[in-house]
Parts: sequence; C-alpha cells; structure tokens
Amino acid sequence: MTQPIIRRLPPETVNRIAAGEVVERPASVVKELAENALDAGARRIDITAEGGGLARLLIEDDGKGMSPAELELCIERHATSKLPVGDNGQDDLLNISTMGFRGEALPSIGSIARLSITSQAKGAGDAWAILVEGGKTNGIAPAAPLGRGGTRIEVRDLFYATPARLKFLKSERSENLGITDVVKRMAMSRPDVGFFLTLDGRKRLSVAAERGEGGEARIARMSAILGADFGENALEVDQARDEVRIFGFASLPTYSRGNAMHQYLFVNGRPVRDKLLGGAVRGAYQDFLARDRHPVVALNVELPTGLVDVNVHPAKAEVRFRDAGLVRGLIVGSLRHALAAAGHRASTTVAGYALGRVRPEGYQPPQPPPGGYQSHTASLAAWGAPRPPSEPVQDRVFDPGMSARVEPDPSGYGTGMGEGAPEGFDTAQQPASPPPDWPLGVARAQLHETYVVAQTGDGIVIVDQHAAHERLVYERMKKMIAETGVQRQRLLVPEIVNLDEAEARRLLERAEELEELGLVIEAFGQGAIAVRETPTLLKKLDVQGLIRDLADDLAEYDQALSLKEKLEDVVGTMACHGSVRSGRRLTGEEMNALLREMEATPHSGQCNHGRPTYVELKLSDIERLFGRR
Repeated sequence: MTQPIIRRLPPETVNRIAAGEVVERPASVVKELAENALDAGARRIDITAEGGGLARLLIEDDGKGMSPAELELCIERHATSKLPVGDNGQDDLLNISTMGFRGEALPSIGSIARLSITSQAKGAGDAWAILVEGGKTNGIAPAAPLGRGGTRIEVRDLFYATPARLKFLKSERSENLGITDVVKRMAMSRPDVGFFLTLDGRKRLSVAAERGEGGEARIARMSAILGADFGENALEVDQARDEVRIFGFASLPTYSRGNAMHQYLFVNGRPVRDKLLGGAVRGAYQDFLARDRHPVVALNVELPTGLVDVNVHPAKAEVRFRDAGLVRGLIVGSLRHALAAAGHRASTTVAGYALGRVRPEGYQPPQPPPGGYQSHTASLAAWGAPRPPSEPVQDRVFDPGMSARVEPDPSGYGTGMGEGAPEGFDTAQQPASPPPDWPLGVARAQLHETYVVAQTGDGIVIVDQHAAHERLVYERMKKMIAETGVQRQRLLVPEIVNLDEAEARRLLERAEELEELGLVIEAFGQGAIAVRETPTLLKKLDVQGLIRDLADDLAEYDQALSLKEKLEDVVGTMACHGSVRSGRRLTGEEMNALLREMEATPHSGQCNHGRPTYVELKLSDIERLFGRR
C-alpha cells in the first residue's frame, strides 16, 4: 500500500468544498446575496426564483454598486470590503457590524453554478458584467446600464457542477418555502428596506420600505408579514441593561401556535437561530401556556459588536454571546414585564373566532327593508303593531333576583354574599352603568351558571367564571409563595442520582437557585448528586427523573425549567380546585366583584394554560351580525 502524498488542492476544489458549507440549498444563496445587498446600502431588494431556485435565481438591488476593479475582485475567494481594520493594523474579527465579512459567498456560488453579475456604481454612467461558470471566468465586459445603479446577480443551474448535491435537496415546494422564510426573516429585521419576492411568476411577498421609525415601523412590518392579527395581539418589548437592549414584539398568551417556528431572534439586525431564545421564551411564558403551545415573538438584541461573536458558523446562522446569562435574563425579564403590563387584555382573535362560529361560511347579513328601518317602523304602525319608543330606553339596574337568584347550592361553595361568598370577593354594591375606567363593564346576567355577561361602554364581555377565578387564585398563590418562599421537606434517606461529571457540575453550580425553589442538593462523589430536601408541594416526586430533566434543561437552555414547571403545575391544580366552579350561581355583586378583580390582576385575560378567560364583542361587531352596518 502506497503512502498518501500531501498535496495542495486546486482552487476549484477548494471553492466547491467551501460551497458545501456556505451553500446548503437555494435559500442559502438568497440569504448570502440579499445580505450583500443590505451591506451595499440597498433600500429595495427584488428576488425572483424559478424551479425552487435551482433553475434560476435573480437578486436586484439599488445599492451603491461596484466599479470594474471591484467587480473583478469580488469573485475571488476571501476578497471583501467589510472586514474592519483594528488599531494594530490587522483585520478585526471581534467588531463586525456588517452582515457578511468572509468573502466566500460569490466564489462559492460561482464554483457550483452559472453566475452572472452586473453592477453600476452610484453616479457612474456605465455598467459592467462578469460571468462565472464552474469557477471559471473570462473577465469583465461592458453591460447595459441599470438606470438607478446598484447590482443585478443571476444564478442559473445551481449545483450543476456538483450534481451529487441535487439528490439531497427537498421538493421544489420545500425549497420555495425555505426561500420565503429567509426573505421574511430579513424583511422583519429591516423595516427600512423594501423586499419583493416572486416565485415562478407569482408574487409571494411585497413589502415596501416603512416610512415611520421605531416601534411604529417595526409593528407595521411585522403585521405585513405575520398577519394583521399579530399586530392586534402583540405586546411591545423594550428593555435595556448595561450595554444590552432587547426590543421587539411578543404575542399575548391567548395568541399562540402549536410549534416554535414563529419565534424570531435578531442580533444587531442579523437573523439568527439560537436555543437561547427558545429557552428564554419558554421560561417567560411557562405559567401562561400549556407545554404544547408557543407564543409568536420577534425580538431584537442590540449590543456592542465586541460582546457577540458572529464568526462561529459558516452560514452565520448562530452567534455566541460573551455574557449569555445577561442576554437570557434580559429576554425573560422584558417579556414578563410586557405580559404584566398587558393586565387583563386578551387576544382579539378569540372574538373573531366567536363571530365566525355565529356567522358560518357563506353567511349573508340581513338587508335593511326597502326604504330603510324608518319606513319599516312606519309600516308596522300602520298594521297596528306597537311603535318602538322614540327615545332610547334607559339601562335597567341589575336585579339579582331576575338573572342570578340565590338558592341553596349543593356544591358547598355558597351562593350569596357574606360568609358564603368566594374568598377574596369584594361584595360591595356596584353601580349599574359602566364607568369609563371599568374595561370589563358591569355584569348584566349569568348564563348556564357558568358565563357572566357584562355590558361595556362599546360592547359586551362574556366571562368564563371558573377560568377567570382560577387565574385570580393562582396569582394570589404565586404572590404568597414569592413572599414566604417554597416550603421544603427533608428526606429521611437522601436520594443519590448518578450523572456524568458535566451534568453534575452544571447542577451544583445552580444549587442556590434550586434551593430557592425548594430543592436542596449537594455533591456525592464523582458525577453523583445527593438530594437532601424537596419542595413540600411535590408530594409524590420522581427525584431521579426530575434531576435528569433539570440536567437536560441546563444543558439545552441554561435554565432549570422542569422544577419551575412542576411547581407551577401543582399550584395551578390547587388554584383550579379552590376557584369558583362552573354551575354555581353568583349574585350580581359577586359577578361585578369578579370583574373588578380581573381588571386589577395581571394576566387575568387568560387561564394558566393560555385559554381566554373572557371574550369581548364590540357593538360594531354585533351590528354587523344583524346587518346594521
């Protein structure tokens, strides 16, 4: 057997190897070329794809363009204008403010496809073009002017020089979805830039540059991409600590999805995928949503370039923070602050769903009678029908005897005021008409001994009494635990859990945090944990399983989520059993007291699992149901 000889690889092979890292699929090409356009100062980017991006990709921008010398140099490997030079005269990889900086994208794409670049520098009258096929080029040539300046890049027959890669690509539809996702993420990160995407001749995305600034421009762009419902159910997030700022939008708990695909993180304007976001969002929403539900969030992390390393992934899809704990804590804190500020607010889509159920598909609203309602009233009078009063009837004062009679309640929870009233209810007499500072209005009736109907200033509110009171009790219990701490019980015989050394070390580093949650652990030899005390609330606890779950959480999210979730699950169960049950009749005073406490309690718009505690229908919605508008 002959000894292998060390040799230098030819440039074409080197570029194809690099292309395997940078160009994973057509969406990767779109990402790299669109990032180049953003770095060139583009304010409009047009993207066209055919055949899932394999047959043809076209990216046009109105950036600053390139001179003939720059155009000839840009297709050489590791040639870039984006890497800053430090004070020591060397390239600075620690302070990168541009989207790209390696200079690998264009030569890598040109080595596996047919690449055509046409560019016209701003203020120049001439345009120049260069063609690269399989890594080879014949130099630059004059081209027709682009008019507005900028760059036009066309990629044909992607992977024709590496046909084996074609076997590992997904369907054309999947590749189109990948391209769309990349463009949407970029459009969300840059509301000041217009993005226009066409797939096989059909417009898929068309968002012009937003004229406003700050949160107004960001929410307008988010609504255009994620849908108007997101804009109506989004909470603005904007918090800063030290040199790190978190800003963006997060959905109400009642506006959630079945997976975490709709959670977006941007670091200094760069779309990235990071487990940090998933763990932080899960931690912030853990007592508002069931485990199989996920909020929609779009968060921007803004920090000095020296505090984040963007050079840890070939495609720049991941970053590494110098102080990951600070960023994670700020994300959790800012989300919880926004949720607390939302108060009792619930998702508007709940009312939309309710109206959709009332108004089935194909429903046509009733049309006004000929001549309008006034002539219809006159015709009724002519036939001897009672004429409606010319003046509006005054609101009646709520009469508990009419809609919520007090009768013996076999459930044992009590029905009236005083001793039998639910704990925490203020049964003082409430006024009949809703003051403007009562968003949930005044109770008017109770339906099926389960739902409280209230009249607001511009509509009605229907409250699920059990879900609402469950949330109120849950928040009281959380406050009590925060004030007194989690009670612990000592195990007669310590439970020994064997882990690998890295898992045991991570747990022991968080021993103080776990002790605050009622779990006392200590080292027990190499790679072993001794559990001395456990939370009293968790009576029948699988200690071995809990410790392993915590080790997994710390490895993946750097947070002890499992223990918090188990505690909150028990507290939620206790709150459920201690709250007003469905089927219990409430007095008018009790119903109004429930509404007032909901208004004063954070997070009362949803139960512990993210379901709404009330539905609000505006008067305009009701009028549309009856064809009045």
